[in-house]
Amino acid sequence: MSLPLLHYVHDPMCGWCYAAAPMIDAVQTIEVVIMLHGGGLWETATQLDVEKRNYIRQSDLRIAALAQRPFGEAYLGGLLNDERTIFWSRPTIAAVMAAGMLSAHADLAMLDVIQDAHYQEGLHVIDEEILVNLAVRIGLNKDAFCLALHAAPVDQHIDETRRFMRQFALRGYPGFVLEHDGKYVRLPHETFYGNPDAFVREVQAASKRLSS
Repeated sequence: MSLPLLHYVHDPMCGWCYAAAPMIDAVQTIEVVIMLHGGGLWETATQLDVEKRNYIRQSDLRIAALAQRPFGEAYLGGLLNDERTIFWSRPTIAAVMAAGMLSAHADLAMLDVIQDAHYQEGLHVIDEEILVNLAVRIGLNKDAFCLALHAAPVDQHIDETRRFMRQFALRGYPGFVLEHDGKYVRLPHETFYGNPDAFVREVQAASKRLSS
């Protein structure tokens, strides 16, 4: 019997995906395969006005309280506070894909390290040099990662992710769909921030329902 497959629709520059990271970490302790689908929250290179940055700041404060996720001063007082900061999902999704092309589970590690670099260290994670350094940080070969980064079919991947989102009526990030024995179910996640063990139980219960 095949293992259940958890489809995780994400964006590396989505605050609520950062909030969901402990849930993904917890799921990796059980027999479930995780497949990442990067959706492209920030479609183009975007600079934010004050109103939008303030909105994000309030959302981040809510995430910090609800999910117990740290936001560094380098991000809150630096990156987010700087009107010159560019938000763009494509380079980060390409980096996650490139890591996965090089090593099993490295895509999950790359997603984690990008999120931490953005939200804790306040690094400009759309910059290729920074992405390469992050790849080296998780143990990937620099030259191999550079080649994979430029070879990753990121635009096709984003298009496929958006079709997947429409298929299962996923309206934002994160989104979770469990697949087992040819059957699918969309999983709730909103009540599990800050409680990753409960999310694991939800995944296990859904898998049991699908296989019965």
